Amino acid sequence: DTGDIIRGKDLYRGNNGKDKLENNLKEIFKKIYGKLTDRRAKDHYQDESGNYYQLREDWWNNNRKMVWRAITCHAGESDKYFRDACSGGTTLTQGKCRCPSYKVPTYFDYVPQYLR
Repeated sequence: DTGDIIRGKDLYRGNNGKDKLENNLKEIFKKIYGKLTDRRAKDHYQDESGNYYQLREDWWNNNRKMVWRAITCHAGESDKYFRDACSGGTTLTQGKCRCPSYKVPTYFDYVPQYLR
């Protein structure tokens, strides 16, 4: 799940491709942290381990809608999301795999992966 990957909580341990991705994400969030100008924000997000988990969590919360739009922007009009996601289980998502008002159809975002 994209949110778990960005937040550093993905359970996939398949090969070293995961390690490369995680290292790249650490570098990206290190750069974001380095560009913070507010002293309180720097103090809040400071992370001696270099993982920047709180910054990653907050970044995901602020950007998940735009990430979803970017992922689905080239989906065809007849493409459907693979599960009942928007209408209380009565229909599949319509129109570029999106729910009305561009709501992200990931209700399990904060449920641990092993429980999904």
